[in-house]
Amino acid sequence: MRSSRFIWFVAGALTVALAVFLNPSPERHRDSIKARIAERSELAALLHLGDLVAFVSNYHSLGVASYTTVNDRTLSVGALGVVFVLDQSAGK
Repeated sequence: MRSSRFIWFVAGALTVALAVFLNPSPERHRDSIKARIAERSELAALLHLGDLVAFVSNYHSLGVASYTTVNDRTLSVGALGVVFVLDQSAGK
């Protein structure tokens, strides 16, 4: 019984450590934002609007996950090395 608990503890600790290690960096968030904005509009890509939005975004880390905001609106979320850029037009 004790060895089973120890194995679960070690597995949990390794999972948390891996999540912290794979937490996306600010650059990874900004690159994903730039790419997503360029995909949405050729004009935005031409004017490099993604660069501007990525530049003004604020990065927040929660240790095992992270997110970026602009004007108190969440722009992207990331965990385990993956960044998801949220669709801001969905709420309009």
